[in-house]
Amino acid sequence: MLKLSPTPIGKVKSPIVSNPRIQLIHAVTGAIAPIHQAFARLWPEARPVDLADTSLAGDLSEAGELTGAFTKRMAALIGYGIEAGADAILFTCSAFGAAIEQARQGVAIPVLKPDEAMIARALSLGPRIGGLATFAPTIPSLASELEIAAEVVSLNPEIELRHVAGALDCLNNGDRAEHDRLVVEAAAGMTDVDALLLAQFTMSGVRGAIPDIPGRTVLSSPDEAVLKLRDMLDAG
Repeated sequence: MLKLSPTPIGKVKSPIVSNPRIQLIHAVTGAIAPIHQAFARLWPEARPVDLADTSLAGDLSEAGELTGAFTKRMAALIGYGIEAGADAILFTCSAFGAAIEQARQGVAIPVLKPDEAMIARALSLGPRIGGLATFAPTIPSLASELEIAAEVVSLNPEIELRHVAGALDCLNNGDRAEHDRLVVEAAAGMTDVDALLLAQFTMSGVRGAIPDIPGRTVLSSPDEAVLKLRDMLDAG
């Protein structure tokens, strides 16, 4: 299993770019629409472009853990983005955090992991953090990233992460309504938290259907990632 050595995301600064090209790297095509919608709402000046390797999720499920082979693949995808002229790179699948962390070391442009901006925001909201994921391998990846990010800022949060079983299968089979219902149902069982993370980019559209509860903030990866990239590139 790969270990994370976190790069403080607030430390990377790039020259101001008025219409930056953002290379988006996807493991599932369902993440494409949510992240483009987030850019359109929050940073319309940016130019997001897509690269998808849909074999990644299946290969990780089969492997059972992140290995050095995944780091090499992440590095190759980063290299493609750089060669294509990207000003920054954003991965959109939450299960590959450790491999992305290793692969981005020494890269001259910002490379953002899917959930790290959301994690940073969550840690600022309080010590009780809950999370929902529809792709089971995301759970250990997100747990590790949360624990390491908390240690960096000397926090010791209570973390509870749950897999929403069956939701991703529904989405892949074209049943968005059932996917959303399962996520909303799971969220209803996690009320005693300061921050509730929707770990998959494909879950972000459910945000509006989750009832607001005093003291609980529901966070989605796409919005937090776009805002963080905008800040890192000093644009907008």
